[in-house]
Amino acid sequence: MPKITGGNALIDPQIIIQKAGIAERMHVADLGCGGTGHFVFPVAAVIGKNGIIYAVDILKNVLANIERRANLENLQQVRTVWSNLEIFQATKIETGSLDVSLLINILYQSDKRAEIIREAVRLTKRNGKLLIVDWNTIAAPFGPSLEERLNKENLKKVSERLGLELTEEFAAGEYHFGMVFIKH
Repeated sequence: MPKITGGNALIDPQIIIQKAGIAERMHVADLGCGGTGHFVFPVAAVIGKNGIIYAVDILKNVLANIERRANLENLQQVRTVWSNLEIFQATKIETGSLDVSLLINILYQSDKRAEIIREAVRLTKRNGKLLIVDWNTIAAPFGPSLEERLNKENLKKVSERLGLELTEEFAAGEYHFGMVFIKH
């Protein structure tokens, strides 16, 4: 296992890949991927040329950075998608086509968390997985304010209403929690 440095010190992509059960040939989306492709590129390595990893974000410059790196590294399995995840059916990915949807460090940034989860559920196939990682509600020297952080019990209730079953909770690093859901 590589030494954890930089962004990996907060959330190691290998833990996420393992918890989500990501494997060769899968179709995965990193919803709210961010500019570095912190999860996009490690997932691309695992799914291989016959899989697809959608890098989804609302910021076009973020997607341009991901696209540039994917082209440089000849990773045809990386596809960038511009979307506002707060709008149902706005994401131009086929409904029910994803084996795994990732919502990592994205929900705390929105007041429309249920809408974002609903969009992720729409994209995920039946018996597919949705993995949510976000900030623990603990005081930390950095990260969002405590008010912006998610209430895990509310998150569980919303997810259950949207047809998800919580199968696992895990520590996704010192400052983050993770939850794995199955779509029924």
